[in-house]
Amino acid sequence: MITAIAIDDEPPALKVMEAFCKELDFLDLQKTFTGTDEASKYLKKYPVDLLFLDIQMPSITGIDFYKTIEQNTMVIFTTAFSEYAVEGFNLNAIDYLLKPFTRERFLQAVHKANDFSGYQKQSNQSAADYLFIRADYTLHKIAFDDIIFIEGLDDYVKIQLQSQKPIVARMTMKALLDKLPEKDFVRVHRSFIVAINKVSQIRNKIIQIGDVKINIGQSYEAAVFERFGI
Repeated sequence: MITAIAIDDEPPALKVMEAFCKELDFLDLQKTFTGTDEASKYLKKYPVDLLFLDIQMPSITGIDFYKTIEQNTMVIFTTAFSEYAVEGFNLNAIDYLLKPFTRERFLQAVHKANDFSGYQKQSNQSAADYLFIRADYTLHKIAFDDIIFIEGLDDYVKIQLQSQKPIVARMTMKALLDKLPEKDFVRVHRSFIVAINKVSQIRNKIIQIGDVKINIGQSYEAAVFERFGI
């Protein structure tokens, strides 16, 4: 069960969210607020898993308010102004709902929060078979088995997938490698991580995955050869 509160200075918007939330058996919308002061007092006593948070409010923006609370609380921002989307996702928002949003769009955002919550809990208890990556203002759920290889591009990584187009995300190779199961992936070059079960052959220090050939970096040779029993 995901616990949540909603904060919006427009009571009709809160009524809409209340109605949508009642349709979900995995979400408990505990309370709604038209101001951040009362919401802040409530959160200090009763922390929740998820905030529905309007960005444009009289005393403080939703973005600034979110910065004042525990950042492990998930947030779905709501607003009529699309220009806030970039900053919202820089704060690791689960989603960004542009008013007026439909029931279907609202439910999509909440299901994304539920998936992410399950991923966090499973990661704390046992190994999951997928990870979440933020890219293009979207939280992508990526199955490990779908990853073919990963290419480092300066401050970005390009994740090549077998079931969809590549995903380019702003993060380091090391940060991404830490999220991958060690038994299934190996870094073979400063700029490449490969899925071990996708490798078709290794010849002359070159790894082949389908039609793609990747050179094994000199400093990675020993570790790669050990992993493949060469």
